[in-house]
Amino acid sequence: MSTVLPSAPTADRRPARPRPLDPTLLRLELRRLLRDPTVWVFSVGLPGFLYVMLGTSQEYADTSVGDGNLAMWVMVAMAAYGGVTATVGVGGRAALERTQGWGRQLGLTPLADLTWVGTKAALACVLAALPVLLVYGLGLALGAEGTTAAWLGSLALVLAGSWLFALLGLAVGLAFSSDQAVGVASGAVVVLGFLGNVFYPLSGVLLDLARFTPMYGYVGLARYPLTQGWTSAGAGPAYHDAWWLLVANVATWTILFAVASVLLVRRGRGRQ
Repeated sequence: MSTVLPSAPTADRRPARPRPLDPTLLRLELRRLLRDPTVWVFSVGLPGFLYVMLGTSQEYADTSVGDGNLAMWVMVAMAAYGGVTATVGVGGRAALERTQGWGRQLGLTPLADLTWVGTKAALACVLAALPVLLVYGLGLALGAEGTTAAWLGSLALVLAGSWLFALLGLAVGLAFSSDQAVGVASGAVVVLGFLGNVFYPLSGVLLDLARFTPMYGYVGLARYPLTQGWTSAGAGPAYHDAWWLLVANVATWTILFAVASVLLVRRGRGRQ
């Protein structure tokens, strides 16, 4: 008489949900970048130098602006510019990795596209904190003035907003070859900086167009705790940006760049 053995429980073969980032990969990538001297010179040191030149050496630095002075207005802009430079630089390095075959190696692992993009974005944000904190430290030491709410609020928004440009850097780095990616990303940061009211207040038609660019919403939102949305259009009258329009700008561009990054990762794997 035969005995019927109980069947083994069926394993749940549903694919695991991809994690938003991989802590081990993030730690290794961060250690590698911090060993590169160019990161310390250009990504970290240059924004601090620009702040000293533009925000503290001018005779109008003590002019009252919102809940602080003009030195703080410039400080927030230079910190945001430094954060953008650092985050976009991660995208250029991502392009170099893929041309060297690293993307093919990752394609053989269980690492999901979403996890790779999220880890790169988190790496860019950690790297962005270095120039931002340096610029804020220089501002504190060299005459930037503002309320406690303006200091803490602008700092939090500058750091949080760097996610947008981490994704922009990834999209540019994945769309072009290594050399092209570095040039395109660097040029894009400068152009977006001018359109974002980082270096000089805009006015007229150029201002109307700039409101639809990604850095305008980011910098405007970072300055909001200081200015409550008011900005002088050069020699013209002051104008006001509602906070919800700035938030909508940042949210829209974040979604667009995130979708583009994931699609470009999949396209790159398909060609390898």
